[in-house]
Amino acid sequence: MDFYHLAEARQSCRNFSAAKQPTQEQIVACLEAARLAPSACNSQPWHFTVCLGNLAQTVAKTTQGMGMNKFTDQVPCFVVVSEGAYNPTAACGSKIKHQDFRSLDIGIAVAHFCLAAQAQGLATCILGWFDEKDLQRTLQIHHHIRVVIAVGIAAENDPHRPKKRKTLADIVDFR
Repeated sequence: MDFYHLAEARQSCRNFSAAKQPTQEQIVACLEAARLAPSACNSQPWHFTVCLGNLAQTVAKTTQGMGMNKFTDQVPCFVVVSEGAYNPTAACGSKIKHQDFRSLDIGIAVAHFCLAAQAQGLATCILGWFDEKDLQRTLQIHHHIRVVIAVGIAAENDPHRPKKRKTLADIVDFR
């Protein structure tokens, strides 16, 4: 699949198959794609914690506060992405330029992960709604958790939805 079609096909899944699960090899391939993502000064300021089985069910509960994300009970795998430290060069550049490169770097790595998942027929949903303190305690993570990725196989009744996006004219200026 060429990149444009891959990007067009990827969507946030909220209806996962309870009967089918991704293989460890598929998850590792997605992690490998994320590992290869570019980062400021090659600092790679991320850590991925893969949660399966009973631990995945516990993670699901941390994403369901205030009635949100009820679909996560169906998710067989979560990848919790936490923020690691800068290397000295990226830390210096961040301070001088008043930019937090880590959040951008993590976003790129997460995009690589999700596109690699799509290429293998897996479904993902990037979650920003979670109880960070509870998740940190549960997983014994001492860094800021940036995002949780739900990973699985879409249920058969989860059709591809057309993308609703702003037009290029709304988001681009050529000067």
